[in-house]
Amino acid sequence: MVAALFDTAIGLCAVAWRDDTVVRFQLPEASEEQTLARITRPFGGQPVAEGEPGPAIVAAIAGVRAHLAGTVDALRWIDVDLPGVPEFHRAVYAVTRDIDPGHTLSYGDIATRIGAPGSAQAVGQALGRNPIPLIIPCHRVLAADHALHGFSAPGGIGTKARLLEIERTPGFGEPMLF
Repeated sequence: MVAALFDTAIGLCAVAWRDDTVVRFQLPEASEEQTLARITRPFGGQPVAEGEPGPAIVAAIAGVRAHLAGTVDALRWIDVDLPGVPEFHRAVYAVTRDIDPGHTLSYGDIATRIGAPGSAQAVGQALGRNPIPLIIPCHRVLAADHALHGFSAPGGIGTKARLLEIERTPGFGEPMLF
C-alpha cells in the first residue's frame, strides 16, 4: 500500500491507496509529521510507504482539493475499498456516501435506512472508525437535534463545522434570519 501527502485549502491532507483504489484518507493533523505518521501506520498488517500516485489517485487528489476549495463535489466517483471492515460499518458507510453535499442525516436516520432502527449509537461508533472521511462524508451526519456532537477527525467538531460550511450546508457558516 502507498500513501501521499497533499496540500488543500484546509491544510495538509493525505491519502493511501492500493492499485487505483483509496483505502484510507486523512484530514489535516496539527503537523505534517503527525499527518504522515497517521496515514503511513500499518494497515491490515501491511506496511504503508510514501509514493507517487498514478492517474486515478492524482484525479482523486484533484477532486478533494477542488471540493475543499469550494467547488463542491459528492466525490462518489472516487473508488474506495474497505478491507476488513465489518458488514454493519459497510452498510453505514454506503448510506453515508449517498448523502449529497449541503445535506445531512441524523445517526438515527442512518440506523433506520440500514434496517437497524434504535442503533444510532452503533452508527456513531461506526462513523468514528471511518477510514476514509470526506470521501465517505461522516461529517454530514448530525445528532437528532442537528447539533455537532463529537467528530473523531483531527480538529473535532470545528473541522466538521468547517466542512459543512464549505459545502454550503444550511445553518453552517452563514447568518440565520431567525
